[in-house]
Amino acid sequence: MTQLTIAANIIVKKDKLERVTTALLKLTAATRTEQGCINYTLHQDNDDATHFLFFETWESREAWQAHMNHQNLKSYKAATAGCIESVSLNEMTDIS
Repeated sequence: MTQLTIAANIIVKKDKLERVTTALLKLTAATRTEQGCINYTLHQDNDDATHFLFFETWESREAWQAHMNHQNLKSYKAATAGCIESVSLNEMTDIS
């Protein structure tokens, strides 16, 4: 199986920053225990606090798909409903 890298960019509504930050940190800790998760790191833009980036490595696309349907992500989405401006996901392969 080929590992899968995900770059997930999340833009948060300014007035919801604290709420979303708390939820993202909770999601990060929970996701790291999921089967197939190799790396799951959360980054915040130095110039724009409303911009977050997840850099994720999964054992396979199937493992990532399981994460996308996992209760951890469902709970995060429920906690942040109406708080997110945009999300973009890029599925990538390490070629180095």
